[in-house]
Formats: sequence, structure tokens, C-alpha cells
Amino acid sequence: MSVALGVLAGVAVVVLALRAWLMNREGAPCPSEPFDGHIYRIGKAVIAERRCEQPRATVIGMHGFVADMRYFTHHYRDPDLQLILLTSCDYHLPITGPSEQPAPWARVPAEPEGTISHDAAVLVQALEHLPKTDLVRVHGHSRGGAVVLEAARQRPDLFEQVEVVLEAPVLPQARAYRSLTRSQLWLLPFLIPLWRLAPIARHNRGAWGPLENSRKRELIMAFPSNPKRVATMVANLLDITAWSQKHDASLFRNVRRGTVLVPGKDRVLESSSMRESAGRARPGLDVVELEGCSHFVLWDRPDAMPALDRPSERSSRNG
Repeated sequence: MSVALGVLAGVAVVVLALRAWLMNREGAPCPSEPFDGHIYRIGKAVIAERRCEQPRATVIGMHGFVADMRYFTHHYRDPDLQLILLTSCDYHLPITGPSEQPAPWARVPAEPEGTISHDAAVLVQALEHLPKTDLVRVHGHSRGGAVVLEAARQRPDLFEQVEVVLEAPVLPQARAYRSLTRSQLWLLPFLIPLWRLAPIARHNRGAWGPLENSRKRELIMAFPSNPKRVATMVANLLDITAWSQKHDASLFRNVRRGTVLVPGKDRVLESSSMRESAGRARPGLDVVELEGCSHFVLWDRPDAMPALDRPSERSSRNG
């Protein structure tokens, strides 16, 4: 009996040690791409600013959970756009030979790493110091939508003239399509290596929507490798739930105008709770429901994105 208990104790120690190693080891990144612009590091987060001498408008993009900054590059490829893209704290930067620039204004956020509030504090710095135009859009996808709302809560003054796009966003009091149990979260360090072997597989195929777009397939294949550590994924997941439960519709008061895009066939976040939360937004936020659309609106329904112009120009054209 004592021998059996000793063996079990030894196995438990090995499993716990293996889990700790899998949680904290840095994984290999996916192949990177060239990027013509400047890189600003803020702690373990990164701001990338594409080169543009005389922009007509500025777009700041915040990607979602396990995605990366390339989510936005195809849609906002016009050369006269100042494109500023954030990379979440402790995620790989998908840029070949990044050209880093000193940023005297950069301050490492005091908020815990891996949280929405941490990335929001980085977004605030990008919005405060980098835009070259008065026409500014801040676009957040999925978890990035919550980062945008949190940044507006931290610095509502910076959002007074800003248009926001909240695409399939994590919202106050909204829910995930399928929540992980405590045991599933505990096992995540053992499961992520399997996901990296087959990022698109039979058991998760429904989450991605149409996959005819080769660029979409390529970037989804990178999802499990974008966060540097499984510990970062776990921190992100726990904080998404905590943030959603903590906040209510009063958060919408900090954004003046913009669009909330609610996909009707979202298999990552729950469409009904997203719709219910977005319905409490202030009048300046348009809620657009997209029947049959997946969680990835920018890839599947780029036509649903609002035009990037001033409210007066939009009203004139629609009239």
C-alpha cells in the first residue's frame, strides 16, 4: 500500500512539474512577414505603425484572443491610411526584422499582464501619441472589442471625436458560445500542443466559418502559436470572463459614435447575449446584425464594415 501511494505521489509530482513547464515555456512563432513601418515596444506588448507620410485617416486595430495584428492588414491596405496595430501582451510579433523606434512617451501598464485592462492601457498610449489625422477609427475584434471599451473607460476624453468599430466583440454581461470548465482549463497546457499540430480540425471546424479564403486559413492556422505561453492564454480566458461579468452597459457611455457588428452564426461568442448587451448601447452606436455570418466579419463580410469617413460625409452620401 505504501509503495502504491509513493508511486502515485511520484506520478503526481511529475504531472504537476510537466504542466508548469508546458504553461510557462515559450512556444515557437509562426513565420513572420515584412512590415514597412515603426515598432514601439511597451513592456511585453507592441505597437506597429505602418509608414504613411500624408494620411487621410487613422485606424487603430486591436486583434482578438489568439489572433494577431495581421487580422486587419488586408482590409485596411489603402496606402493613404495611417494604420496602427497592437499586439497583445506576451504575444509573438509577426514581423520580419522589425524596425524599433524609441518612444519617450511609452509607459509599461501597471495592470496585470494578460488582462484586458493591460492591453487597453497600451491602446490608450497609441491613441494619445500616434495619430496624424483628426479622422480616427479604433477597431477592435472579439476580445479586442472589450479592450477598446476598456480604453474608453480609462480615458474617455481621447474618444470624444473617435469612431469605434466593435466587431463580434466581447461585451459587458455577454457570454462565450461554449465556456471551458475548470478541468478543461487545468488541462489546457496538455491540449494546446495538440491544437498546434492541427489548428483546423474536425472538432473545431464550426468555429471558423467559411475557409475558402486562403489568407483567412493561413492566419487561423497561426492562432495556437500567437501567444508566447499557454499561461498567457489561460490569463486571457479567465480575464475575459471576469471582465464581462464585472461591467455593465454604463461602459458604452464612454464612446460617442460607431458600430457594433453582431454575427448571427458566431460559434466563438454567443450571438444572443452579444445582441442583448449591444442593444443597451447609447444612440450614437449603430448595432448591425449579420445573419449567417461567422465570428470573423472582416474576413467573411468585409462589405458590412462602415465606410471610413466623417459623419457629415456619410449622411450626405446616404442621402
